[in-house]
Amino acid sequence: MRQIHKNMLQQIIPMLSYENGVAALDWLCEAFGFAEKTKWLDDTGRLTHGEIALGESIIMLASPTPDYISPARLRKECAISAKMYTIPYIINGVLVYVKDIESHFNRAKAKGATILSAIETGGPGTRYRAEDLEGQRWMFMEQE
Repeated sequence: MRQIHKNMLQQIIPMLSYENGVAALDWLCEAFGFAEKTKWLDDTGRLTHGEIALGESIIMLASPTPDYISPARLRKECAISAKMYTIPYIINGVLVYVKDIESHFNRAKAKGATILSAIETGGPGTRYRAEDLEGQRWMFMEQE
């Protein structure tokens, strides 16, 4: 087995869990413009380790256990969790810098991302927030 990221410059690597890691990996590439780097499956077809990239930065994905519950499903089954997610802000999530925020927003929306906020300006920069197919939250900010 190869060493993961031995020579990478990235010092912090987000790691996200998904009920259906294979579907999530494919969707994230399609909707948010990531590129698939690694997809390791077990004998049942479950994602044991996946990597997606944007430029030189990566995010790791996996389906850790059949008992894992995504944020979207947890909100359906738990009133406290559902209440916590009524705000459009990032609760636990990933911030990603992109070159063209408007094109990125339009692509994500067209591919079925749940848009939590329209494109906003001011404050820390031009940005929008979205949820993926399993309820993970993302903020995309225009790279200046």
